[in-house]
Amino acid sequence: MAETWSGEFYCVKCKDKREAEGEVRVNDKGTKMAKAVCPVCGTNLNRILGRV
Repeated sequence: MAETWSGEFYCVKCKDKREAEGEVRVNDKGTKMAKAVCPVCGTNLNRILGRV
């Protein structure tokens, strides 16, 4: 089961903060990132959570 993170993401297209729930992934550098979809415009949202 994938880890999820729920909280505030910044939408670049809407230029506003949005509440969303996203899946946590680890990138190549070892940084945890939450990825979600904006509930208003459908743009992909990313939030950097920190090192593993």
